[in-house]
Amino acid sequence: MRSDISLAVLLALAQTIFAQQTPYGQCGGSGWTGPTTCTAGWHCEKANDCRSLSSSASAAPTACSGSFSDISGADYVKAMSPGWNLGNTLDAIPNEGSWNNPPVVEKTFDDVKAAGFKSVRIPVTYSDHFTGAAPNYTVDAAWLQRVSDVVDMATARGLYVLTNVHHDSWNWADVTKPTSDADIQTLNDKFYNLWLQIGRKLACKPNLISFESINEPPATTADHGARINTLNDLFLKALADSGGFNTRRVVNLVGGGMDATKTTQWFKAPASIKNPWVLHYHVYSPYDFIFSAWGKTIWGSDADKAAMRNEMAIVRGNFTDVPLVIGEFDASPLNTEPAARWKWTDEFVRTAAELNTAVVIWDNGLDHLDRNAHTWRDPTSLAILNTAVKGTKNSLPDSTTDASATTQSSSAYVWNKVGTAPADQTLPWLFNGNTLQSVKTSTGTTLAANTDYTTSASSITFKAAFLSKYLSATAAPGSKANLTLAFSAGATSQVELVQWDVPVASATSSKAVAGADLKIPVTYKGLKTVAAVKALRSDGVYLFDDWTQYLGPLQQARITFNGQWNYDGGNIILPSATVQAVVSAGKATTFTFEFYPRVPGNNITYALNP
Repeated sequence: MRSDISLAVLLALAQTIFAQQTPYGQCGGSGWTGPTTCTAGWHCEKANDCRSLSSSASAAPTACSGSFSDISGADYVKAMSPGWNLGNTLDAIPNEGSWNNPPVVEKTFDDVKAAGFKSVRIPVTYSDHFTGAAPNYTVDAAWLQRVSDVVDMATARGLYVLTNVHHDSWNWADVTKPTSDADIQTLNDKFYNLWLQIGRKLACKPNLISFESINEPPATTADHGARINTLNDLFLKALADSGGFNTRRVVNLVGGGMDATKTTQWFKAPASIKNPWVLHYHVYSPYDFIFSAWGKTIWGSDADKAAMRNEMAIVRGNFTDVPLVIGEFDASPLNTEPAARWKWTDEFVRTAAELNTAVVIWDNGLDHLDRNAHTWRDPTSLAILNTAVKGTKNSLPDSTTDASATTQSSSAYVWNKVGTAPADQTLPWLFNGNTLQSVKTSTGTTLAANTDYTTSASSITFKAAFLSKYLSATAAPGSKANLTLAFSAGATSQVELVQWDVPVASATSSKAVAGADLKIPVTYKGLKTVAAVKALRSDGVYLFDDWTQYLGPLQQARITFNGQWNYDGGNIILPSATVQAVVSAGKATTFTFEFYPRVPGNNITYALNP
């Protein structure tokens, strides 16, 4: 009998244990049939109408002695645009300073504010800063302090701050990786505990600070989207449990990949949310133009503009009353042609403004602000951003928009080829209702209207007599002058005077060596940049992406910048993966390196033999 009683007790105890939900696990909600009680020290708390979560009351929330001014999500979005990203810094792996930027200093935020930005997004990666495992997943206190200090650098200058959990999303916090409920629970536990600690550390910060749950979480299915919705729930739960002002603080919620389509498909706002909140997504479209893929160096057709508007309008149309933030966007001066880039930036920012959407430009430290020199690499893009965000129409240099074109023109430049005497040059211009007020050289000299230049309703003509001061048949190749054009409204613009000739490579062929990048020394004769690269095997097959045969003449057989080709001040670079593709194909491949201006003959060819 004693054994029977013991067995019954054990069975009852086991049933009780198995009926209890694990920490942070679901314990209720619409249609829920699982455990509804929690382990000792935990209680079941509603997260939304569909989900209740097991919560701990063991940790005392942070108490703040100061005051906090409430701000709505809509007012926050209005006040923070335009914003700037402190990219590749605290989000670097494994630590700040591990990538292309040194640890950030206060002067950087002075430069950002002086440039007209109202906010800073501070991405932070925590993957390599955990000092403890389950159940608490302790984060290094020194790292949390560094995050707090950098946040203070920005807010001390009156800048709004968005900070987040960043590259963790493709590391331990990738919701597409767990294959079991236990794995999902482990991820959720770690995520909750991370935000609990961030929340405690930053709990008493002013209302300038907002939190963003996670950056670009991967998602390919509706189930992944649901898991990200759970992360948003846990994020809010952690902030509530952390105390301070965190239930009154603006929060940024996200959908799958933070792209427009997945966000509109799968994002579900948490029910009964206490915080003022905004929906945060990213735009890097069109991919081929933004990332210089497949020779795409033109932008600005009516179809291009319609596609841009449609992407933003889809989000606005599905979330009509929700404050929206585009937390990353960019057409980098590192790899895009200026006239096309300026048209893209102007259209993008004005469209976002029309749709009541804040914008935060991405800057990885190589794109826009030279942090060491305290200068902006493309002041024209910056000026366009600051005027377009107000809805102002800018006057812009025109450029080729026809995908079937065989050459590319750009009114951001006056080109003169070595051996050719300067002639009058007419640049098509998009005045957008403005008038040209003045043209000045970099030394401050003002050009004489009707003598040095003339204007029409759709163009500006620079006269040969003026151009001859900088350009000639015998002038050495290179950039000769930069002109600043001021208009009756909107941003100033630039026209660069360039003497050019065909660049020269140090060699025309070599044997492919697997496992190593190939650097080809080149003498540039004009701009020190490469427009596009074509890769064609000796059997007529494209080395990569044979589907580009259906694109226009400037894109067929072209390969992708950064991944398949690159350049620096003295070399054209074929990465090891491109070299390996030649070796694997077993066919000699001719690479055609194309330069600006993109006209016939302005290229060099290089044969790589397997």
